[in-house]
Order: sequence, then C-alpha cells, then structure tokens
Amino acid sequence: MNTLTDRFRPLTGHRLFWPALVLVVMLAANTVYRPGFLSVEVKEGHLYGTPVDILRLSAPLILVALGMTLVIATGGIDLSVGSLCAISGAIACLHISEASDQNSLSTVFTALALAFGVALVLGAWNGLLVAVIGIQPIIATLILMVAGRGLAQLITEGQIITINSGPYRAIGLGHVLTLPLAIIIAVAAALLVAALTRRTALGLIVESVGGNAEASRLAGIRSGRIVFLVYVVSAACAAIAGFMMTANVSSADGNAAGLWIELDAILAVVIGGTSLAGGRFSLGGTILGALIIQTLTTTVYAMNIDPQTSLLFKAVVVIAVCLIQSPAFRARVSRRRGATTPRPTTRQPEKEQVSA
Repeated sequence: MNTLTDRFRPLTGHRLFWPALVLVVMLAANTVYRPGFLSVEVKEGHLYGTPVDILRLSAPLILVALGMTLVIATGGIDLSVGSLCAISGAIACLHISEASDQNSLSTVFTALALAFGVALVLGAWNGLLVAVIGIQPIIATLILMVAGRGLAQLITEGQIITINSGPYRAIGLGHVLTLPLAIIIAVAAALLVAALTRRTALGLIVESVGGNAEASRLAGIRSGRIVFLVYVVSAACAAIAGFMMTANVSSADGNAAGLWIELDAILAVVIGGTSLAGGRFSLGGTILGALIIQTLTTTVYAMNIDPQTSLLFKAVVVIAVCLIQSPAFRARVSRRRGATTPRPTTRQPEKEQVSA
C-alpha cells in the first residue's frame, strides 16, 4: 500500500491534480444524470453542445480571473472588476446605440477603444491608490466597486441600453473556424498572459513582490510599478469580459452586468491553488477553477435546483473542493484515519504463555 501511495504521490501532489479531478468528477456526474451531456455536434458549420456552452459562458470569468490571479499574486485584491465590466459594456453599447449605422465596423471599433481606454484609466486609478498612496487593496478597490456601479448606471441613465449590432454581438455569440469567438479570445488572452509571466522574468518578479515586497525593493525591484501594472492588466481583462457579457444579450444593464463576478473570480483563483497571501500563482489552476464554477452553474440549472437554494448548493460544493485540495486538511484526515485503525499487538503470545 505504501509503495502504491508513493508511486502516485508525484501525481496527487501536483497543484492541478485536484482541480482537474473535481472537474472530471462533475462532468461524469452530469453525464450519468443526462447521458447526452457531453455530446457535441456541428450545425451550419458551428460546434454546438453543452461542453461548448460551458467553455463559451466561462470565457468572461476566465478573463476576469486571469487578471485577478496577477493581483492576488502581489498580495492584493481587486473588488472592482464587476463594476469595470458594467462600465465598459455600458460605454460601448451607449456609443453604438447613438450611431446612425450600428453595424458599421468603425463604429464598433471606436466604441471598444473608447470603453477599453476608460477601463485602463480606472485600473490605473486603482493602481495609484494601492501602489502610490498606500491604501489597502481591499479598501481601494471597494471604492471603485461601489462608485463604479453608480457610474455605470449614470452612463445608462438607469435604463437598459439595447443595441442591434451584428459585429458587436459576434464578440459573445460569433464563431470562427467552428469555435465560438469568445473561447478564442479567452484562450488568446490566457496564452498572452502566460507568455508574459512564464517566458519572461515578469512572473518571477510578480511572485517576488507578493512573497515579500520589502525584500524585493531592497533587491532592486520597483515593486510599486509592478503593483500598478497588475491592476491595469486586471482592468483590461475586466473590460473585455464586459464586452462579452453585453454582446451576449445585445444590451447593457449598469446594475446587473458583471454583478458578483469578482467573487466568482476570487473563488476560481483559490480553487486553482493560488494563495490569497500572495506569492506563487497558477494560471492553469485559475482556468480550471473558472471551468469548475461554470460547470457547477450548468449543473444547478440542469438538475432543476430551486434558484433560492442554488447559491447555497454552489457554496457547499466550493467549500468541499477547497477542502479536498487542501494539503493540511488531507494530512489531518490521514492522521485521524491512521489513529483509528487498530494495530496488531505482538505481546499476545507472551500473555498466552504466562496464562498457560
């Protein structure tokens, strides 16, 4: 038994093993409940099926979670990403709605550039509060979380802005080479962030700042610039996610767009194995965490669970996932199991001889 355990220890000790196992188990459970859950078919040159829908719907969360991963790796937190999604989507839809030709590519690109620029400015504002002024990240981003939601409603004037733009709708519902465009955008963003953080020294610097900012500063690393940069990157990811959300429904709702996605992003990062204390991070784990959350949401709808209890069900599953992948929890369970296992005694024959 020990030999078998030692043989699989390198596999089970990998940070991606438990999130991947949980995702596989959830997919298997859905397949048992609905035999056609994993079926994928091609219609009119496009891929359709529940797995494709999970990937497409998880694209905005993957984008937000990627930016959140870098922020958390520096020891910070960004609670404003949901409001940034709403602001970027509202600005883009407002500009398109006021255009004479909503299907014009120049109109759509102008709207995207304008909204993206505003998001970068707001991300720089978060970075300024945290890196330069020295406000705690949870407080600095909470300011924009509250004020940003009001700004989004101010842009939309408290109404739902509806548009009819094919090019903009394609961001969320379009297809390229049979795949949804949203999936391609999320994959491209993940590859870009991975290339910048794993193929250059940037990732090591981010982990160094998150591990010990003062030691990094003494080593010659300008930690303030790194912290400032990650909040700008987080805002950029949130802006693209906001485009996807509003494109899916061809409308912008300043109150509902991106609501509570910051909490799902934090959960995805934690499920993926990144510590909230900062330091080492895992982009692959974050993507798996986002897929787990979206699969869980799909499972809730598929099993017709009461919407009033769906959030409770989701919370229970997330807690279970975090406990399963926690090395400390697994070690404690193993010690308790070993303590309750009866051990054979070697003194029994001696007692028998004495009694004889």
